Amino acid sequence: MADTVPYRPKAGEIPTQPGVYRFKDAQGRVLYVGKAKNLRARLSNYFQPLRNLHERTRRMVTTASSVEWTVVGTDIESLQLEYTWIKEFNPPFNVKFRDDKTYPFMAITLGDEAPRVMVTRNRRIAGAKYFGPYPKIWAVRDTIDLMIKAFPIRTCSDSSYKQAMQSGRPCFPGQIGRCGGPCSGKVTIEEHRRIVDDFVSFMNGGDRRFVRQATDRMKEAAARQEYEAAAKYRDQLQALEAVLEKSAVVLREGVDADLFAIEHDELAASVQQFIVRGGRIRGERAWTVDKELDLDTGELVDSILQAAYEGQDPPRRILVPALPDDVDELEAWLAERRGPGKKVTIQTPQRGEKASLMQTASMNAKNNLMLYKMRRSSDFVARSQALTDIQDALGMDEAPLRMECYDVSHLSGTNIVASMVVFEDGLPRKDQYRRFTIADSTDDTESLYQVLTRRLAYLKEDREAPLERPDPTAEGEQQSQRRRKFSYPPQLLIVDGGQPQVAAARRALEESGVEGITLAGIAKRLEEVWLADSDYPVILPRSSEALFMIQRIRDEAHRFAITHQRTRRKRDITSVLSEIPGLGPSRVKELLKHFGSVSELKKADATAIAEVKGIGPALATTIESTLAG
Repeated sequence: MADTVPYRPKAGEIPTQPGVYRFKDAQGRVLYVGKAKNLRARLSNYFQPLRNLHERTRRMVTTASSVEWTVVGTDIESLQLEYTWIKEFNPPFNVKFRDDKTYPFMAITLGDEAPRVMVTRNRRIAGAKYFGPYPKIWAVRDTIDLMIKAFPIRTCSDSSYKQAMQSGRPCFPGQIGRCGGPCSGKVTIEEHRRIVDDFVSFMNGGDRRFVRQATDRMKEAAARQEYEAAAKYRDQLQALEAVLEKSAVVLREGVDADLFAIEHDELAASVQQFIVRGGRIRGERAWTVDKELDLDTGELVDSILQAAYEGQDPPRRILVPALPDDVDELEAWLAERRGPGKKVTIQTPQRGEKASLMQTASMNAKNNLMLYKMRRSSDFVARSQALTDIQDALGMDEAPLRMECYDVSHLSGTNIVASMVVFEDGLPRKDQYRRFTIADSTDDTESLYQVLTRRLAYLKEDREAPLERPDPTAEGEQQSQRRRKFSYPPQLLIVDGGQPQVAAARRALEESGVEGITLAGIAKRLEEVWLADSDYPVILPRSSEALFMIQRIRDEAHRFAITHQRTRRKRDITSVLSEIPGLGPSRVKELLKHFGSVSELKKADATAIAEVKGIGPALATTIESTLAG
């Protein structure tokens, strides 16, 4: 492998000023756009020896044929230029957003002579003020229905408004009490504008002032025996309280913030956004991100905030799980979008109510990522494409309609177990999952060799056994037992690991004499696929359905092995400690809480054991002698 790419610029050619760089392929297509405070320092990271680069970064720089850069005056300008170029060129190696839905918003058309409130998915209405996004369109409509009871503003269309103002006859919504604009004949344009300002102020978080005002006016009208006016203010108060009840209080009153939680793995990330105004959640949004290069949480935050505030004003405070390296420049860039003289602060919650809200949002993001993967796996077209891509990438004669994956789990070299999971037609066949217990092994490769030797023996026996006519007198369970137990061969056998694990699996295959099975291993660190007869890995595109399916079957094998290992460990701990006289469930719990495992408990002497709550010197001596024996 060459030390670096041939188009590497000389070190002296790259400036040390801030700027934006872009990698291009031979056809001139922009592959990746990035920014840097020091272009020379940043670009030198890409031109290290290729063997030192992350596999995805190596694929990007080897696909490219040139690199260009543009020097700018400040770090903020580099952020702005990077954002512009990403939107213009849509580079394949930059973060890809998969917002699977267009969320509805409540919009106030402040640029109109008489602003109206409406439900819309269009984020480009000139002069409009947006609230949301809302998870469902009925949630926006319910909020508007309540709000216009407290702040009666225009709801009719522009054509109805124009016709009503020209004819002097109220618009139809105004005639039935559904429009409070000047077109209804009840207010002037100036009075309507003041009501609109109150509407916007309430939605921005000025909750209690309007509640207090409505309460005071209702009481004053009642004291003057103006009961119709009092009833009007009562209805407004009820509408305001109903809107507040629909918004959960999560932070102290007056806090305006956007909170972003991120859950990600090697291929994708899920983002959950909570929009908090006046201490209440006024909107939420969830979307997924495809990761092409290996990005940490801080780098994801940088890309996500740039995309989230496209055409939208950010709040004063933004809460994120990790701060990006260029947090100061990002704050300045967002402050410019917010308006002259205004600031934006990006923070990571550490404790209290904000940390609690971040935990809730993170749980939602985790569930959304899981749901995204499940939906993607259940898509027949995607599954078919994945199987075809796997066939092509691994050079198989046919698509792997049956795949088996193996993983080994242990606890510090003890309690070794392994798992076998089966996917057929791209879907898990949990009734054919198997667990293995390994009595003695030197390492993971030896454990894999043992497991596969045992599994492949069933295939060998089945192929060598003579064909026998079914015994009509035998029970159905007896007839089907042999066929159900491992005798279906996979087209593709996958092991969790790289070259050492693949070599161990290949040895088991060769010794078994079973043929016609393709062998592959997937290494978790770089997500590369290793074949038995190749010194170089197969690199599948990060967004490909093939890599997604292989990753999913690997993760399922890992989950199944870990679950079995933990179950055995719990059972072993219970059986060992329950034999000791004087140890009940509560004392066993305290011992495990203190030492963590039986193996650590065995290393402790009587004095250390006696420090555990509820364990006296005599019992500690008994525990030590029993475990030693």
